[in-house]
Amino acid sequence: MNRRDLFKALGVAAGTVACARTARAAEPGPSVADGADPVGVLVDTTRCIGCRMCEFGCAHANGQANGLEKPSFDEALGPNRQPTEKRWTAVQRHVVAGRAITVKRQCMHCVQPACTAACLTKAMYKTPDGPVIWRSNKCMGCRYCMVSCPFDVPKFEYHSAVPRIQKCQLCFQRVAAGQQPACVASCPAQALTFGRRNNLLDEARRRIYTEPGRYISHIYGEREAGGTSWLYLSAVPFDQIGFRTDLATEAYPTYTKEFLYAVPLVLTLVPPLLLGLSRATDKGERGGDEGGDA
Repeated sequence: MNRRDLFKALGVAAGTVACARTARAAEPGPSVADGADPVGVLVDTTRCIGCRMCEFGCAHANGQANGLEKPSFDEALGPNRQPTEKRWTAVQRHVVAGRAITVKRQCMHCVQPACTAACLTKAMYKTPDGPVIWRSNKCMGCRYCMVSCPFDVPKFEYHSAVPRIQKCQLCFQRVAAGQQPACVASCPAQALTFGRRNNLLDEARRRIYTEPGRYISHIYGEREAGGTSWLYLSAVPFDQIGFRTDLATEAYPTYTKEFLYAVPLVLTLVPPLLLGLSRATDKGERGGDEGGDA
């Protein structure tokens, strides 16, 4: 490989880096600070009575009543109950220092969802109003949404002939029609408050400030994984009631943004670069052979 071919190769490589930098500058990722104020729900675990009416309201609103498990005693709720493909929300029961605490769990509807960033076909989609929904007509079944979710929420219908991804969709159709999500409308204890995320954060801070003995000073979902539309208040640390507390405050898609910008450029420019290097090397080897024979 002579100096001219080497300089050409280095020029292509430098162009790749420059294009990648330009793409990053031209397409900044979305952020919570962009002014969007999605809808959300504030869950006050100190008010939850474990009645599971949120589960039944969700099931009836989404045509899942036949697959919903029968009511059970509190001890059967357990701390490990999770949303499934047949149950989009699940009430858990935790015992902390002899005190029973019940907690509703479902998709957190992240402000910048990892599942939508990982979805190759935009089947997992964040609506302009905030709910993160799954669109069957776009899904190719890769299940990247499942492995990317830091809350382990999307579920796959493994036993179905026509499997779907199942998760809470924040009743986006009801919300669009001016109604509350079914779980919120079904809660008799006012443990769930529906509204705009910024207003819910203000309400959560007000409760913590006015009743410091009732709540710990932490709003779960305010910053976890870049922020979520479901927010939680608790009387005990969140790791004691089944929540992940090892999540970064940076939104998960930002970790892969630069890599994803570079992928199309790499796939476009690297193959010609490798081909050029191969041909240049091949010419060099043939030239050396001819010179040796002479």
